[in-house]
Amino acid sequence: MLSVKEIISESLKKAITIEIMGNLPEWFSPPEDIPVKAEIHKKYPFYAVYDNDNCIGFAALKIHNEQTAEIYNLGVLKEFHRKGAGHMLIEACKNYCIKNKKQFLTVKTLDESADYEPYNSTRAFYKKEGFIPLEVFTTYWNEENPCLFLVKAIR
Repeated sequence: MLSVKEIISESLKKAITIEIMGNLPEWFSPPEDIPVKAEIHKKYPFYAVYDNDNCIGFAALKIHNEQTAEIYNLGVLKEFHRKGAGHMLIEACKNYCIKNKKQFLTVKTLDESADYEPYNSTRAFYKKEGFIPLEVFTTYWNEENPCLFLVKAIR
């Protein structure tokens, strides 16, 4: 049975990040970025999804201002894709926004112009969750990795 928990412990946030991101190389590369992200996540609101006692995914939220939070990173192990875990993490992020009076939840992902198959399902997932594409930033990360900026209004 799947469940979501807010994670407060910085060491647990770091361990979960390293474990999950390390098992999703198609989405999180280069691997040397993972420990950097794990350090950053220690200071962010953080949710983990569990299958019984096994952590299978996480979401880390970056707070930009009093109106906006961003899904800074979200990852779910591949064997749990399309089983509700990602949706549960989005709901946890949305509930954080409601509780903290945020009006917008944003996310950045790879734009389709990069033509990288693993992100086709990522974009479809965010659109299914109600995120609306707003803009493509062709040099946000670098020219080979154009950034699609999406937003979800929180009501």
